[in-house]
Amino acid sequence: MLSINISDVIAVLEQIKVQLTIIGVVLALAIICTIAVLKVKKPLRGFIRKQAWLAVLLTLVIVVSNILLSPLYSMVNMAMGGGTISEEAIEEAKGLCTEIAEEGIVLLKNDDKALPLESGAKVNVFGWSSTNPIYGGTGSGALSAAYPTVDFLTGLTDAGIEYNQDLVDFYTGWRTERPTVGMMGQDWTIPEPKVSEYGSLITDAKNFSDTAIFYIARSGGEGADLPMSYDGADTFSTEGMFGASGVRYSDQADDLDASKSYLEISNREKALLDEVTANFDKVILVVNSANAMELGFVNDYSQIKSVLYCPGTGQTGFDGLGEIIAGKVNPSGKTADTFVADLFSTPTANNFGDFDYTNMSEFGYENMFAEGGMSYPTFVNYVEGIYVGYRFYETAFAEAEAGNMEFDYDSTVVYPFGYGLSYTTFKQEMGAVSTDGKTVSFDVTVTNTGDVAGKDVVEVYYKPPYTNGGIEKSAANLIEFAKTSTLEPGASETISVSFALEDMASYDTDGEGCYVLEAGDYEISINSDSHNKIATDKVTVASTVVYDESNKRESDQVAATNQFDFAKGENFEYLSRADGFANYDVATAAPTSFEMGDELKATYFNETNYDPTDYNNDSDAMPTTGADNGVQLADLRGVDYDDAKWDELLDELTAADMNTLIALGGYETSAVDSIGKVMTYDCDGPASINNNFTGQGSIGFPAAVMIACTWNKDLAHAFGDSIGQMADEMDVSGWYAPATNTHRSAFAGRNFEYYSEDGVLAGWMCANAVQGAREHGVYSYVKHFATNDQETNRTGFLCTWLNEQSLREIYLKSFEITFKNSNPAATMVAFNNIGTIPAEACSPLLNTVLRGEWGFRGLAETDYFGGYGYQDSDRMIRNGCDLMLATYETPQSTVTDQESATSLIAMRQASKNILYTVVNSRAYDTEVSTGAPTWVKILYAVDALLIALIAFLEYRAIKTYLKKKKETEPTVEAE
Repeated sequence: MLSINISDVIAVLEQIKVQLTIIGVVLALAIICTIAVLKVKKPLRGFIRKQAWLAVLLTLVIVVSNILLSPLYSMVNMAMGGGTISEEAIEEAKGLCTEIAEEGIVLLKNDDKALPLESGAKVNVFGWSSTNPIYGGTGSGALSAAYPTVDFLTGLTDAGIEYNQDLVDFYTGWRTERPTVGMMGQDWTIPEPKVSEYGSLITDAKNFSDTAIFYIARSGGEGADLPMSYDGADTFSTEGMFGASGVRYSDQADDLDASKSYLEISNREKALLDEVTANFDKVILVVNSANAMELGFVNDYSQIKSVLYCPGTGQTGFDGLGEIIAGKVNPSGKTADTFVADLFSTPTANNFGDFDYTNMSEFGYENMFAEGGMSYPTFVNYVEGIYVGYRFYETAFAEAEAGNMEFDYDSTVVYPFGYGLSYTTFKQEMGAVSTDGKTVSFDVTVTNTGDVAGKDVVEVYYKPPYTNGGIEKSAANLIEFAKTSTLEPGASETISVSFALEDMASYDTDGEGCYVLEAGDYEISINSDSHNKIATDKVTVASTVVYDESNKRESDQVAATNQFDFAKGENFEYLSRADGFANYDVATAAPTSFEMGDELKATYFNETNYDPTDYNNDSDAMPTTGADNGVQLADLRGVDYDDAKWDELLDELTAADMNTLIALGGYETSAVDSIGKVMTYDCDGPASINNNFTGQGSIGFPAAVMIACTWNKDLAHAFGDSIGQMADEMDVSGWYAPATNTHRSAFAGRNFEYYSEDGVLAGWMCANAVQGAREHGVYSYVKHFATNDQETNRTGFLCTWLNEQSLREIYLKSFEITFKNSNPAATMVAFNNIGTIPAEACSPLLNTVLRGEWGFRGLAETDYFGGYGYQDSDRMIRNGCDLMLATYETPQSTVTDQESATSLIAMRQASKNILYTVVNSRAYDTEVSTGAPTWVKILYAVDALLIALIAFLEYRAIKTYLKKKKETEPTVEAE
């Protein structure tokens, strides 16, 4: 049910108060004149009344137009602006979309060389989802609906494979559309007919072909995480962005199994698979899901010869899948996540989802989306520390090999991280490893030893020395990777590998409080995946290197030192490798404490108790505002961020100018006429570039997971390059992407939008995409910075508790690589809190780390400004977040303190960051047209014309009245 937020109504009135004042005066004059002439006797009354009522009508036109358009300023700007993408760019993007799928689809199994199929093959395709596949995800990362998609069956046809039409007709007759019963437009059903409904279709299918494709699909999206269990007879429970909720699951109510999750094979799917494998000895499984499913069931069926993992394909990617099945393309993808047999036995399983504080009711805030209309503080504990994904499984395996614990790797891990097969074979030979004390270097020669052309991936890992009970370290850490070009049979390619020695340092939170490269032997290996080594060598560090303030890492601008002790949390312990993960059961157990301690509670602020004036500094000097220095923003293009000329420009801004820049950043940056600042357009989303208001947009590319599975940096760059080219043609300067949070749990709803469980793989994919877009002058809002690794309660005052080592080594790693190695010039900050502090107001994150340690220069923007009870622009600009993603000014997005020196200094800094980003973007590549948008100028002109016309009508009425009155006065006297 839709409710009205009173604060939003107030915000609208604030936005249009100037227009209302003008309109009120004009309307009052018109009404006064009308009332006055009511006393006029015939024959003047009719004439003058017509003039006055016409004036009133025109006034109403002004009122309506201004009231409707003013609060929707940003949205109207978007709807009025933008360009059109050329057919050439669209066709190039389609080709790239298919190419990404060709390299991103992963061959997980291929017994008896069941794939590829022979030319002209016929197949029986089982599974309803084969007629309604998953192309991407839902929410801001969804595909544009403006372009047709190539579906799975079309992909088969395009590749020359014939499918059983009877089965297709059965599925389309059973149901034509994928249901959307989940939150935020998600689909959490697994529609499958009962086996009894097939009749003789399964046995008859054997006459068509002896080959079966079994197709399963899972969807994810923004706003809610995937269901982890069934709840009752016909409900699939899940955790949403504002807490727990239930979703009807009536299609399979009679088949539900309360022990299953959404990422397991369902009962109906299993029943169908039993029938298919009983009738076909050659079954190919296609897994169409960006979320890593439980695939252990594959090993229960000897008839499943081949398995293809196919995340969201984007607009045309199913052509790539068809080509792989037909053997026209050799698969070369590698997994971006670890596939485990039991998702409820992962270190994160008990600490992912909805956990509510029981002693924080005083911080409740009205939220129309929350259950009961109120949000209260929630939490999540990142108890696993650095042992996320393969880092836990490979370390547990190493500890088991050393006799320190019991752990069966083969029964736990179905497919390792970085795993993928090919239709050919390769040999990788590792050259001698050398180091000059700063850089580790060696060559890898890759040779195609098979009889089919293909590509291979060089994966480089390191294993650091570990002391029991010392700094936590994973036994396997991806540090570099590269993909070969297409190698013909017998051909070789030599890949030169290099990385910084300092990149193998570990963060010593509780010891030195900085990065430390401990003395000892560091094993360097090339692997076929995270588990299987091809060859090894070592680098020996003679003495421990401490990267403190006096000896920063070369990649840092300022030494990385402890900044996040406040986020460590309480009442739980972190998983430790000590004594073979001896504390595993205790550390990974579900929370038992649901109260925030008094000490931490004293640091908790949201709109119920935050007052910016409490943080004003009386010693701050009032900055200059409104100066007439004759400097225009265009004059600052290419000027160093620290150049004194910036102060001359900033001195010209008034408080109102700065507030406009800060408060109105929804899909745009606002114009400021006084300095020639043009309005720029910013658009969603990670899989494409879409103007949500005009419907104009690019084709949808494959999900970020698919891009990561290519392990191809050049393809990631090409993706960003294509986005940048199309954005430029659309007159779009800012891209709300890429997104590079961590796959902490397979159940995270937005995993399709993020690259991987590994920060190195994700970081280089993201960095290359950013650089590709940047070459067209497009700035990328790299998001969601940081720890927005679940959708549950993301805007529900979610306190994320984690230690500094895991924050830096896992959750900030992909961001660090991106910001240090590309130039995004912008970032979108996460909804959630880090500890008790909103990420959007976390100075250690936004100032100390991002701008200090990493040297970032540009703007930081909030995520969508939804009035969630903690998004306060005063607090945010004082702590490093510059731009509010609000489509109209609200009391929260408006800076309320525009008089204190402390606030004006913060406004000035935020404005500088916004202006620096914009002037160095495509918006100022050529001579720009400054001033208000055309539609605003037209509106002002119409207003002026109507007011002038009203004045003329009133003048004419009064003049005529006086004239007629004078003419009739003798008559009146005679009477």
